[in-house]
Amino acid sequence: MSDSIPDSYVVRPIRADEWPAVKELRLVALQDPAAPVAFLETYEKALTHPDSFWQERAAGSSKADGGARQFIAEAADGTWVGSVVVLIEEAGTDDWAGFPVERDQGHVVGVFVRPEWRGGGVTKGLFEAAVEWAWGRGVEAVRLIVHEDNPRAQGFYRKAGFVPTGKTVPLPGNEGEIELEFVLEKA
Repeated sequence: MSDSIPDSYVVRPIRADEWPAVKELRLVALQDPAAPVAFLETYEKALTHPDSFWQERAAGSSKADGGARQFIAEAADGTWVGSVVVLIEEAGTDDWAGFPVERDQGHVVGVFVRPEWRGGGVTKGLFEAAVEWAWGRGVEAVRLIVHEDNPRAQGFYRKAGFVPTGKTVPLPGNEGEIELEFVLEKA
């Protein structure tokens, strides 16, 4: 972490009225050099979303008992320095890729930490909050999907206790590219 950036931050869930900050941080994330292998959405596509899209996204991921929860890391000056979203996938439904969900599980998506804050524990704090919330919702496991060409993220996920399952998911719109499933089982 840079010497000019304070290392104090708090991890907390977002509020529905914070949609402008949700939008701003997502747009920053989509401009990151790793964005093409980290996110399914492009910066250009995200710019076309009306404010109502961001308002609905924030409202949907701000409820403690909802199907999704977004956590942010907030610096002492109020800057959002990182984010993670965890979705609840229920057994008997299909996931985003059309595969059947076999058990109640959390699905971590949208992981991002501003570059100047990486390496200082922010991602770990975000993951702890997301996983704890998912366990509290009664899931049996928490999973995530990571691009095969994103070794930095894969390394962090392994350190956080996630293990590859061997399941692969074809990347929509990118012929021949795959994503790998990692899972953290409830102890």
